Amino acid sequence: MINSSYNTRSLLKYLQIIVFTVVVLYFGKTLFVPLCYGLLIAMVLYPICKRLERHRCSRSLAITLGLLIVFIFFGILIGLLFLQVNELRQDIPQLQDKVKPSLIQLQKGIAATFNISVASQNEWLQQVIRNFGNSTGSIVQSIISVTAGGLLALFLVPVYAALFLYNREVFVHFLEKLTGNIQNSALQELLSETIHTYFNFIKGMFFVYLIVGVLNSIGLLALGIPHAILFGMLTAIMTIIPYVGISVSALIPISVAWITTDSIWYPIGVIAIFSFVQYLEAYVIFPRIVGTQLNVSTWAMLLAVIAGGIIWGVSGMILFIPFVGMLKIVSDHIPEWEALNILLGRTTRRKTENKTQIKKELIHS
Repeated sequence: MINSSYNTRSLLKYLQIIVFTVVVLYFGKTLFVPLCYGLLIAMVLYPICKRLERHRCSRSLAITLGLLIVFIFFGILIGLLFLQVNELRQDIPQLQDKVKPSLIQLQKGIAATFNISVASQNEWLQQVIRNFGNSTGSIVQSIISVTAGGLLALFLVPVYAALFLYNREVFVHFLEKLTGNIQNSALQELLSETIHTYFNFIKGMFFVYLIVGVLNSIGLLALGIPHAILFGMLTAIMTIIPYVGISVSALIPISVAWITTDSIWYPIGVIAIFSFVQYLEAYVIFPRIVGTQLNVSTWAMLLAVIAGGIIWGVSGMILFIPFVGMLKIVSDHIPEWEALNILLGRTTRRKTENKTQIKKELIHS
């Protein structure tokens, strides 16, 4: 009875901690998202900065060179995005010529099926355009607000990353005082494993985008779309930029399929292929590949993706994956968290069976 009451109080305490943490993370999104991105970039750049510092490079210069590599990488991605937008602009006249006959046929089909005249349909379209024009001011204001917030976050992320790298001893010393002097050796091991985990996360992301690119290319080749491999790989790479990247990069092969074929089913087929591959990437490929690199179970990765999306949106879907990997490492070093370690780990079942077998052998001996 006493044990049951103790377990209930313990469960309620953990539930309170979880609820409090979720509330803080949700309402502190503006602070925590760029902070966590900066921490992620700092951990990825730490081995590079450490190597540069060993070659008698100052810490400030090493951090600057590391951030420059990140800026060049994302600059290439943005350049590819603008190139694809330019390609799409060149195809717009041909797309308009293709769309006009299809719209006329569609209007005639609606008039025959639903008994709505073409004149009524045109009047409705004009009304929609007028309403859209009246709401343009609020739309532009929303876009400016979102853009300003995004630019502020883009400015803060490298600043946070640079501060984490430059003052890393201060943060380590803070953690040492927080955990106590007895745990210093375990803390050093934990930090080392965490950096290794982030490296595996980046490596897993590389394999994810490679697999997505191959699947996109196979689907486009099956439809006979020109430059299928180029479009498939570019679309996979551009998914690094959430929503915008996949939307813009997918418009190019869709428009090419519409221009080069006489059937509407080819563009629909391209949309179906990209949608199916994106579904596989989000719920099968990403959790399994990245989960394997982080040594975290597939269901835990999927849960992290969904929970991150609910709390922080797209940023949460990206950031919560390494958080789960870090939580798995922490649970490896804390005996009281063994139950959580069993839930998160991929090989804990085999380890548990081995421990049970060893205990049985010791008892019988």
